[in-house]
Amino acid sequence: MELTRRDALTAVGLTAASAALIANPGGAREAAAQQMPGALPIRKPTKNRIKQSVCQWCYQKMPLPDFFKGVIDRGLTAVDLLNEEQWTQAKAAGLQCSLAYVGAGGINEGLNDPKHHEMLITAMRTGLPKLKAAGIPSAICFFGKRNGMSDADGIKNSIACLQQIKPIAEENGVNVIVELLNSKVNHPDYIGDKTPYGAEIIRAVNSPNVKLLYDVYHMQIMEGDVIATINKYKDAIGHYHTGGVPGRNELDATQELNWPAVVEAIIATGYKGYFAHEFIPKRDPMTSLGEAVTLCDV
Repeated sequence: MELTRRDALTAVGLTAASAALIANPGGAREAAAQQMPGALPIRKPTKNRIKQSVCQWCYQKMPLPDFFKGVIDRGLTAVDLLNEEQWTQAKAAGLQCSLAYVGAGGINEGLNDPKHHEMLITAMRTGLPKLKAAGIPSAICFFGKRNGMSDADGIKNSIACLQQIKPIAEENGVNVIVELLNSKVNHPDYIGDKTPYGAEIIRAVNSPNVKLLYDVYHMQIMEGDVIATINKYKDAIGHYHTGGVPGRNELDATQELNWPAVVEAIIATGYKGYFAHEFIPKRDPMTSLGEAVTLCDV
């Protein structure tokens, strides 16, 4: 069964507990991983023209201490999609959290439905000052499930909610990042499944602290034409995720995107934010991560 981010969210309370039970976090396990079939010597990025990060939920079978050590060993300085307990542990390990959860709903409880607005605004009012204090740049939220709603109503409702969140984000200097997801394979009925839909909302809100999460995996499935889309909507994008298509697999020869070209296009837009890997490793996980980091270090 494919691991999903929803599985990760439901299991998140178990992550720290599992880590605490590990008697030997790091060394021996990391050494053993390097001896696994297909494991490669550790390589670190050398060019660093784009700030790479990685989503923890894709590695939730690894105890957090082992995961954090592997991330650092591969030259990364940040981890995506952590809750408060996890970002505290990441900081203690010497890592930044590049995109955080602050309890602002989920994939199905998003900006498009007014019944969620109070919850979302309260979560941002409580959470964004915590991110500011912790030096974390961004919080994630979602557009929500369609449930028969028209695009026009979804856009109108999302703008209304984000207009109330906007001053909270700007006051704290923290970004609110709204994710685009595919409704074809992974998230049926998700309303924010096209870049023009999200960009219309972001441009109407008109804040340097409210932007889109352009997930290349999801938008390749829904739209394709990735580089042209990035160039067209670069002003609305504040964060990127990766993932091999098809299958959210490794960024290798089994999938259809030319990742060095995609990264070069993002760099050419002047983007200075994080570019976070969100694929499911099918082989030795840290070898897969190291290969992706090296591939995108253009």
